Amino acid sequence: MSHSVTIQTRTVTTGNPSALNTGFCKSWSGVLKIAQVILGIISVGLVFHAVNTVSRGLTNFENLFFLLVATTFAATSLIIVISSICSFTTESIISKTIFELLFHAAAFSLVLAASVVLVTKVAKQYKSESEKLEFTASILGLINAVLYFFSTVFSLRTVRAL
Repeated sequence: MSHSVTIQTRTVTTGNPSALNTGFCKSWSGVLKIAQVILGIISVGLVFHAVNTVSRGLTNFENLFFLLVATTFAATSLIIVISSICSFTTESIISKTIFELLFHAAAFSLVLAASVVLVTKVAKQYKSESEKLEFTASILGLINAVLYFFSTVFSLRTVRAL
């Protein structure tokens, strides 16, 4: 029984070891990941500021859950961005693994949940300065969840194409 096999090759050209992969920053997945990192850092900073300075350290479940989720996924996204910028092969290899699909799917669901929980808490009482900061952070979290959803779709397309 005969069958045909298609072998695809990919040529990766690298310059000197100090060269940065700036092409990653110009791709859709690169722009999404950089935006996810920026929005994550801003939203974590807003909630952290609201908890530590405005509300004098009075935290609750909603704030802690949002801080935990947003910090975790912003830090992991930052590591992926740095790895992809510093290495030409990392971008091409990691996008083909199931890790990126699972990471973005988990990030989408957990960031969405944390943002909805925080926005629900703030919607009940929107009076103080800390609640305004938390509301802004939760809206940024919702936008970030949408970006993670698009990254999940791109990752799913990449994994299925293999």
